[in-house]
Amino acid sequence: MVEKTERAVRVTIVVPAYNEAERLDPASYLRFAAERNWLRFLFVDDGSRDDSRDVFAKMERESPTQVEVLSLAENQGKAEAVRRGLLLALEAKPDFVGFWDADLATPLGEIDGFVARFDSDPELEMVLGSRVRLLGTKIERDPARHYLGRVAATLASAILGLAVYDTQCGAKLFRCSETLRSILAEPFLTRWMFDIEILARWLKLRGADEGQAARFLREAPVASWNDVAGSRLKLFDFAQVPLDLWKIHRRYRS
Repeated sequence: MVEKTERAVRVTIVVPAYNEAERLDPASYLRFAAERNWLRFLFVDDGSRDDSRDVFAKMERESPTQVEVLSLAENQGKAEAVRRGLLLALEAKPDFVGFWDADLATPLGEIDGFVARFDSDPELEMVLGSRVRLLGTKIERDPARHYLGRVAATLASAILGLAVYDTQCGAKLFRCSETLRSILAEPFLTRWMFDIEILARWLKLRGADEGQAARFLREAPVASWNDVAGSRLKLFDFAQVPLDLWKIHRRYRS
């Protein structure tokens, strides 16, 4: 049995979801939260048409102090669901907020490691999960999606001027600050590339170059990641990537 963890910080993880009733594992979320009284999950139901809302409501009834639900009347897309969720999470004034993919492609256990990185570095502002296939890790990705993702990440790295390996891993944690509030103040330009847009907004607000960014941003290689079937991001969505990246470059980096 895992001993209940005590920690002074408070963390809220936003979980965006659209028609995730069949893929969601409520027991894993509730068990993980029960062992960490400093942690809260905020599920954002993005106008689901399945039973997702009922699943979330049941979770909230079972753990009202550690589960909250934000229901959007209509589907807004992942970017807006995450943004709305993070803004609501900030209202409770936690120390850190972040977002996590609902299907748990990245295991919840990585949250502990992310928080530990913040604890060891008071200047750190963002920890970005990174799917790097290293010895001792278990990263399972669809080959086509992996290589298309590498092309997108390479282009994003060039646009941002940052040597970032993986911008699209759905596991990120942020220190709460006025900078973060400013980043989230307006809707994102894109539905899927908002991870890159978060970095672009941070760079513009901070007036930072790559050397300065390295002090405040950190990629954290995850120990395991599994390409869960049923992802909303399809291969044809990658055709939109060049246009989305161009929009981001024109708005923030040109």
